[in-house]
Amino acid sequence: MVGAASETGTWQRALERDETEKIAALRRTKLIATGSLALCFCIFMAARAGEARWPMLAYVAAFAEAATIGGLADWYAVVALFRRPLGLPIPHTAIIPANKDRIADNLGRFIEVNFLAPGPVREKFKEVDFARLVADWLSDRSRSAGLSRFVGSLAPKALAGLEASGLRDFVSKRVSEQIEKVQVAPFAADMLSAFTADRRHQQLFDELLRVFGGLLRDEDALAAIRDKIRDELPSLARIFKADAYLLRKIVASTGSLIEDVEGDPDHAMRREFDRFVETFIAELRTSPDYAKRAERLKRDLLKRPELRGLAGDFLTSLRTFIETDLQSERSLVRKQLAEMFVEVGRQLASDDKIRADMNQGFVVALASFVESQKSGVSQFIADQVRKWDIVQLTRLVELNIGRDLQYIRFNGMLIGGLAGLALHVGERMIAN
Repeated sequence: MVGAASETGTWQRALERDETEKIAALRRTKLIATGSLALCFCIFMAARAGEARWPMLAYVAAFAEAATIGGLADWYAVVALFRRPLGLPIPHTAIIPANKDRIADNLGRFIEVNFLAPGPVREKFKEVDFARLVADWLSDRSRSAGLSRFVGSLAPKALAGLEASGLRDFVSKRVSEQIEKVQVAPFAADMLSAFTADRRHQQLFDELLRVFGGLLRDEDALAAIRDKIRDELPSLARIFKADAYLLRKIVASTGSLIEDVEGDPDHAMRREFDRFVETFIAELRTSPDYAKRAERLKRDLLKRPELRGLAGDFLTSLRTFIETDLQSERSLVRKQLAEMFVEVGRQLASDDKIRADMNQGFVVALASFVESQKSGVSQFIADQVRKWDIVQLTRLVELNIGRDLQYIRFNGMLIGGLAGLALHVGERMIAN
């Protein structure tokens, strides 16, 4: 704030110094022009007085007379631009004050037509590499960090606004509508086909084998199997404990089979599992019965209240996470946003095509904005000029062009004097 105030003060002092210099220069020029006019008049009077004694002074008198007249005429013309000469109510004087409104309208219209025309505006915008400016700005880590803080401060408010706007019900409805359009059975078949590519489903078969192997080593499971065997055997067999014998044989045979299957990637049981999976996927994709069951399951799922509240719960959880994270000094959200902005800046700086496309977009957008607002700009300029204090307006114009206008007085005296001298010479030639 202190630095900004200091810069503003320096700028104002520079303007005041410039205005003071312009006032001094204008006064000097006016003084010289008025002095020159007075000198011409004095020379004219002196030459007329001595003309009878020195006839050649007639030429000097003719020059000085015409120069005085020319100087007076141009003095009148210059003064009439800004005020009434000698305060007299002469028509068509004080031109600028009397036509302030017309000047304001014409100035606004002139700027609109000549400076804000579509062609020149587009050409000027094309000279600016907007995308490069954006890339350079984002590539600066401190600026990207500041932008991430700004975006982070807006995120919770934006999410809160989305929650209050009915987005939760909208998302739930849209999700349900999209799920209803999905044919579940073919979709599931496609997913399983992707899963079973390269026989990856054999990993599931290996897990099943390990589960069965675990059961064979589980005492409780073996006791339950033995009880089942005992219940099926005749009484005589139970007396000789045939159930224990059969259980050992079953466990041994099953364990041996599991080891064989685990050690042989091309085992017959694995090939049978392959055929089972392929057949199931084919039927899932084509069977009307499977399709009906899948659709019924989908409708039952969509009726669940948990699904309807899923979108709202997600938004609430997301908002809570972001708010909590942004309160931390080491916010992951801000860090990732800053890194993302820096990376975007680097990628943008290295990709000429994207920058060209962005610049074209900037040109179209800005040119369209200027085109839509240029009438407002011209009206704004006209309104501002109308609001100017007429004394201040006159003073401003006179300070900036008054010195050049004073040279018109010099030129008027010179041209008038030469014209008067030429006329006098012509008169003498005719008389002789």
